[in-house]
Amino acid sequence: MDYTLWAQNTFKDDTYATEVTGIKIEKAVDGTAVCSLDISEKHLNADNHVMGGATFTLADLAGAVAVNEGELTTVSINSSISYLGVAKGKKLIAEANTVKKGRSVTTVTVDIHDELGTKVAYAVFTGMKVR
Repeated sequence: MDYTLWAQNTFKDDTYATEVTGIKIEKAVDGTAVCSLDISEKHLNADNHVMGGATFTLADLAGAVAVNEGELTTVSINSSISYLGVAKGKKLIAEANTVKKGRSVTTVTVDIHDELGTKVAYAVFTGMKVR
């Protein structure tokens, strides 16, 4: 089922991710999500590469969108991110996939790359249902 419109309307209230950072929810379908971030100067660190925190925020939102299909029930209880390389392009794309959705615990993986295909990071989130 397609939850894209629901996700866009619901997560607009996540103002740090959507307004401050500028992340867009592109797609949310059946335990998966695609979110993107147009890279600007505000996302760069002192070495002129995308700040790890911006990349993590993108992964975190994509994971939340993937697991919360049509209702907010799951929160992150553990997260891990591996930074694989620096973006060469002007846009980051996060593709989240729900690996396991159990009665109380969920696992989501997120691949982050730029629009040129450069692998930037890989994240794993464990979530717990709170409702």
